[in-house]
Amino acid sequence: MAATRKPTAFVTGASQGLGAALALRLAKDGYDLALSGSKIANLTETLKAVEAAGARGVAVALDLRSQASIELAMAVATQALGELDVLVNNAGITTRSLAVDTTREEWQPIIDVNVTGTFFMCQQMGRHLIAQKRGGAIINLGSTHGLVGFAQRSAYGVSKAAVSHMTRMLAIEWAPHNIRVNAVAPGTVATPSRIEYFMKDEKGFADMIARVPLARLCEMDEVAAMVAYLASPAAAYITGQTLALDGGLTSY
Repeated sequence: MAATRKPTAFVTGASQGLGAALALRLAKDGYDLALSGSKIANLTETLKAVEAAGARGVAVALDLRSQASIELAMAVATQALGELDVLVNNAGITTRSLAVDTTREEWQPIIDVNVTGTFFMCQQMGRHLIAQKRGGAIINLGSTHGLVGFAQRSAYGVSKAAVSHMTRMLAIEWAPHNIRVNAVAPGTVATPSRIEYFMKDEKGFADMIARVPLARLCEMDEVAAMVAYLASPAAAYITGQTLALDGGLTSY
C-alpha cells in the first residue's frame, strides 16, 4: 500500500517571531515545510525546530521585492517538496511616521513588500495549484491596522487594507479551482521584538491596551492556531475572509 502523502506548506518570513511560530505549528500538525527568509542562514533555528517536530523542511531565500527571487523561491520549494498545499504569506515590513512627514522612500518599500510581493507570491501559488488541479489554501497575514485607523501608520495600514481586498479578489477568481484564500488580521502580537519595544515605552503599551476590550496582547500561538485552522479541511467552506484576531479592538 502506498504511503499517504503528507501535506505541505510554504511559510514566508519564517526566520523568527510570528513566522517561526506559524511554521512550528504547521509542523506539529503534520505538514512538511518550505521556510523562506531574506537570508537562508537566519532560518537555521526555525528549520531545527520544525525538524524536531517531525517535519521535513527546506530553507529558501526570498526577496519579495524581486520577481525573479519570488519565482526561484517557488521553484526551489516545489523541487524539494513536490506539490504544495498551503501558502502562508507572513513576511512584511512596517514603518512609523506621521502622514505629513512620510517620504516616498519610506512609502514605496512597504508597498513593494507587503502588497506587490504578497500578490506575486499568491500568483505563483495560484498557478501551481491550478496546474495540479487539487485545490489548496492561501493565508495572508493582514493587520487590524488595515481595518481601523491608527495614527503614524498610514503606509502600513494602507498596505494591509490592500492585502484584505486582494484576499477577496483572489478568492472569487480562484474559487472554481477550489483554492481558498483568506487573511488573518491580528492586533498587536506578543513577539519577542514587540515585547522588547514596549518595555521601553510603558505609556505606549498602556495606551494600546486601553483600546483592546480584552486588555492584552495577542499571543503568537493564537495566530498560529487561526492559520492552522484556515489551512485545514475544517475550514473548507471559508474563503475570501479577513478574520480579525484582535481582542475586540475592531468591535467599537
